[in-house]
Amino acid sequence: MKKLILSLLATALALGGVSAWAQMEQGQAGGQGSPMGHGQPMSPDQRLQMMTKQLNLTADQQQKIKPLLESQNQQMQALRADTSLSSEDRMSKMMQIRQSTNDQIKSSLNPDQQQKFEQMMSRQGHRHGGPGEGPPSGQSAPPPQ
Repeated sequence: MKKLILSLLATALALGGVSAWAQMEQGQAGGQGSPMGHGQPMSPDQRLQMMTKQLNLTADQQQKIKPLLESQNQQMQALRADTSLSSEDRMSKMMQIRQSTNDQIKSSLNPDQQQKFEQMMSRQGHRHGGPGEGPPSGQSAPPPQ
């Protein structure tokens, strides 16, 4: 009887440890990308919160940047819903929207914040359309990841 109880207890502990480890891994993966999980873009509010933390945005800067992020989000949703565009055209337009939004955001930042913002965009790669991350002229954009 003791062996059975010890065996059940060991199994329960092992399963609990695996479950906790899996949850920790999910939490870490979500922290590196989008808090919404893989493949889900951050909401404008989530992006603003992240930018506020990383760039130390003032309240005035937040008020200027939030509508830009909301507009970008709406434009991206409309593009995703537009089935008349080829995937290449859709990708090109998305990159243009991202670049335009990033340029407008940068105009609201001080020089130190602009440098940090550029570093953030380059770390995120083409997914978020950082400066200079579009394809060379005349070439199509890479497929989304």
